[in-house]
Amino acid sequence: MSFHYEDECEAWLRDTMENYEEEALSRVSALLAQTTKKSDGCWVSDTQTPRKVRFRGRQVAAYRLVYCVLNRAIVSEEVVVRHRCHNRRCMNPAHLVPGSRADNKRDDWDHWGNGTDRSLL
Repeated sequence: MSFHYEDECEAWLRDTMENYEEEALSRVSALLAQTTKKSDGCWVSDTQTPRKVRFRGRQVAAYRLVYCVLNRAIVSEEVVVRHRCHNRRCMNPAHLVPGSRADNKRDDWDHWGNGTDRSLL
């Protein structure tokens, strides 16, 4: 028998997926409907910074909620939802991937050195 510590983020996501999945999907659909679809494939919010959303008593980045709900991902606070497009306002599910903070930093370095590889999107 192995023990897995579940942090608050994982517990909240598990509860959301097990008990409020339809409500979460509806909220994500509403968030995505409010985005503007750009020519580069990004679906951006009308905010100046990444949009935040309050859902079931917790405030999270909207793109994180989109990723977790659509992928049924129960991720810890240590998992970063990365933007393959390098646009933090983007909520396009196809542009969002999980990773570590180190992965995210490597993405930044690659982007600064080489730009965004649109063929990956």
